[in-house]
Parts: sequence; structure tokens; C-alpha cells
Amino acid sequence: QVHVVESGGGLVQLGGSLRLSCTASGTMNSIHAMGWYRQAPGNERELVGRIVSGGSTNYAEAVKGRFTISRDNAKNTMYLQMNSLKPEDTAVYYCYVDVSYGRGSFVFRKDFWGQGTQVTVSS
Repeated sequence: QVHVVESGGGLVQLGGSLRLSCTASGTMNSIHAMGWYRQAPGNERELVGRIVSGGSTNYAEAVKGRFTISRDNAKNTMYLQMNSLKPEDTAVYYCYVDVSYGRGSFVFRKDFWGQGTQVTVSS
């Protein structure tokens, strides 16, 4: 089983910064990608950005130039640096990890999700 834990959320003022962390633990053969989604009240969950195993990243238009995803492979940890925060960034932020696990003839690939961390930006 793979466990995913996010941390770093909180309350910040307009224009402020926060850094979220996401750590995956458990038995994994490889991590193909890690990413962040967010969900504001009344809205659908939307992709914020992700980083693939080779290090490439992509971001939603709404956060380009303000958010940066990085990864520490040795720690199976991904970071989301959020700068110039706006009230519309307020949401629960969820981390997911796209992993392969198992051995022999029983190798599987699946997304595992964290429980989410609240980010609130006040104006």
C-alpha cells in the first residue's frame, strides 16, 4: 500500500506565499508522476500542475508564473511553491502520486491520493 501525506497549508494574505509538501511512502517500484489538484467550495476538482519522472512540469494557466512544482526523488517528496497568492487560490489542495507497485506477473499502476490540505487566501 502507498500512503500520501500533504502538509503546509494555512491562512495567508493576498500576495503572500506558501509551500506545500507531499510525501509518498510504502512499497513502490517507481513513481511516474506526482501532481497537485485543488477544489474550492462548489467547484469541481481541477489540476494545478504536475511533475513527471523525467522532471518536466506543466501547470494550469491560472497558476503559471506564480506556482512552481519541484521534487526530491530521494525523499519521494514533491513541493508546491505558491507565490503571489490570490483569494481565488483558496481551496483544498490534494496531492496524487502515479506509481507502479508489485512484482513478477503482478505489477500494477495506480494513482494514490492524499487527504488534502486547506489553503485560504484573505483579501
